[in-house]
Amino acid sequence: MEELDPLSRIPERIRHTAARVEDWIHEHREASALRAGRLPAIVTYPGYGGDGWMRVLARVLLVEPGAERSVHYENVRGWRSFTSLSLNSIDVTIDAGGERHVVVADRGGLVDAIVPARLDAGWQEITLSVAGSAPVVASVFIVDPATRFGVVSDIDDTVMVTSLPRPLLAAWNAFVLDEHGRQPVPGMAVLYERIANAHPGSPFVYLSTGAWNAAPALSRFLSRNLYPAGSMLLTDWGPTHDRFFRSGKDHKRRELRRLAREFPDITWLLVGDDGQHDEEIYGEFASAHPASVRAIAIRELSVQEAVLAGGRKHAETRSMHPWVWSPNGGGLAKELAAIPGVEVL
Repeated sequence: MEELDPLSRIPERIRHTAARVEDWIHEHREASALRAGRLPAIVTYPGYGGDGWMRVLARVLLVEPGAERSVHYENVRGWRSFTSLSLNSIDVTIDAGGERHVVVADRGGLVDAIVPARLDAGWQEITLSVAGSAPVVASVFIVDPATRFGVVSDIDDTVMVTSLPRPLLAAWNAFVLDEHGRQPVPGMAVLYERIANAHPGSPFVYLSTGAWNAAPALSRFLSRNLYPAGSMLLTDWGPTHDRFFRSGKDHKRRELRRLAREFPDITWLLVGDDGQHDEEIYGEFASAHPASVRAIAIRELSVQEAVLAGGRKHAETRSMHPWVWSPNGGGLAKELAAIPGVEVL
């Protein structure tokens, strides 16, 4: 029997009202901040692209004068990143490869736009700017048209120990601890680095249900623990027109389908854990898009993690693709090494 979403039982009128209330509160906060002299600043997130196009990811915030350079929350604990004030519906100018494009930030101050761009393959720098603020540099990874392999990885409890399903600890990790208080999953950084060396030029995409507010801390965590550089695809908190909170499962499904459309010639190694819904989501995607999946690797939670997470959530959904399981990166490396096309140096 299909599991019902409890939020689906809430009348649509109430869910719409939640979104309108959020918009009303934000409009008043934004107006007050502008009267107080706050200035716009851009937080950039690593994007990606292909032959002749790129996906630009960023967020526009309102900050106090002089705080523009600290907008990436350096040395700031997690909860402060969730109290930031975004600037909605503002024009953002993108300069890349001698071309200029103007896009509009959405109701959460987010920029998620596909724009034309003629850039060489690999990591490239582009410039983003808004009126009243200095331009900032953003990074995008342009995938070579000849590339045939890539990695999509979950973050929580796959590369970083967070025990996310436990509400209290999840809240502590998100709102109190900074990236220094988070632990990497043993062996995963080494595994990813070996895969990157064996498949030079292949994209790494870190796909998570986490909020964009935490992206700077997550980026620093990945860099500090020597994970390969990659694009991040996170989500936004708060109500939408039909939900109190965005669906993390729908977010992952939607982004996987998008990657399959954008890179039809790439087969992906999908990496997740067995503590949430990764097996279910990856299995569904592999069955629906068999040509887009090379293999699926699942990090098994420890007994303690599984108990505190409410048990392992093994999905009935499977596919014809190779599946491997192990509690750490070293074990996954041994299993993946036996799969044709998934070289692990």
